[in-house]
Amino acid sequence: MQLKTRAKLKTNQKRARIRRQRGYHWEDTIVKRFNSIEGWNAFRLGSPSIALPDVLAVSTKDNTIFTIEAKSGTGTSLPVPADQIERCSRWIRTFDIYQKRHVVLAFKFLAKKRIGLGEYQSRQLREFFKIWDSSLEFSDCVCTYDGEIFAQINGKREKIKLEECIMPFKTKPFNRVK
Repeated sequence: MQLKTRAKLKTNQKRARIRRQRGYHWEDTIVKRFNSIEGWNAFRLGSPSIALPDVLAVSTKDNTIFTIEAKSGTGTSLPVPADQIERCSRWIRTFDIYQKRHVVLAFKFLAKKRIGLGEYQSRQLREFFKIWDSSLEFSDCVCTYDGEIFAQINGKREKIKLEECIMPFKTKPFNRVK
């Protein structure tokens, strides 16, 4: 019995490490994209336990600053806890010298979809960059593979409209079929 428990623990640790690596790689990709653009500087700020945004991106030339919460995964939806959005918002308010200040939620749906334990199926890689609407109350939210955002409002799941953030670098396009 103890062998099974140890093996299960090891498997769970491996999965957690893979999830963290995906997150790190997505954050690193965002930083590299910003830093490849003249006039932009971006920084990965550290681990989630420090209460910092995932990425801080600044352009003094464009008088713009972004705090970015990045999510990446193989599922059909990617959640963002309310406290992470609130944390990014507090940071962005601190830099009131910048004219354009946005909290950006960056989602990356990998080109493989998890369909079972260790089983995946191919799909289109998709990226979404959404600007958090500061007039909304902070709530847990979720982005779907189709780029729709839902928030948990008064215990109910409600669709919310967040503006697409036009990034200064090339992103993976997503064309909605209407």
